[in-house]
Amino acid sequence: MPEVFLIGPGGEQIGVVDTRDAQERAQQAGLDLVEISPTARPPVCRIMDYGKFLYDKSKKEKQNRRHASAARVKEIQLHPSVGDHDYQVKLRHMMDFLKAGHRVKVALYFRGRENAHKELGFDLMNRVLGDVREVGVVEQAPKLMGRNILMVVMPSPKTRQALKPAIAPA
Repeated sequence: MPEVFLIGPGGEQIGVVDTRDAQERAQQAGLDLVEISPTARPPVCRIMDYGKFLYDKSKKEKQNRRHASAARVKEIQLHPSVGDHDYQVKLRHMMDFLKAGHRVKVALYFRGRENAHKELGFDLMNRVLGDVREVGVVEQAPKLMGRNILMVVMPSPKTRQALKPAIAPA
C-alpha cells in the first residue's frame, strides 16, 4: 500500500499522500495514523489519538446498551376467575406499558379446580388480545405451560412509530 488518502487531526482532508509521509505527519503531530477504510482505493487513513478513539467508541457502545435495555419485558398476572374491575385495572397497566414501548408478558395462573377448565384461560387470553389490538401485537401466542398460560405482546408498529421523536426539517 504505497499511497493513502489522508485526513488530518482536525478532520480536514489532506488528500492522497505517500504512506511514509502520512506516518511522519502523524509522528510530528504526536498522534497515531489509523486506517479508517481499508477497502477503499486508496485506503483512507486519519491522524488521531487512537487511545481516545477507543475510549469514545466504548462510551458510545455503553450508551447504546443503556438505551437498549430501556425496553424491558413487563409482566401482568391474571387468574381465570378475575373480576371485571381487576381485569380493567390490569388491562390499563398493560396498555400503559405498551404505549411506553415495553413488551408485556401476560401470565395466567390456574389454581386448584380451575385447572380442569383450561378453555376459560384461553378465552380470557383472547379477550386480552382483542382489548389491546390497537396498541399491541402478539409476539408469542398463548401457550399452555404446566399450570400456566403464557403470552408475550409487543407494541404495534404504529405505537412504536409514535414513540420516536419527530425530526423537524431544517
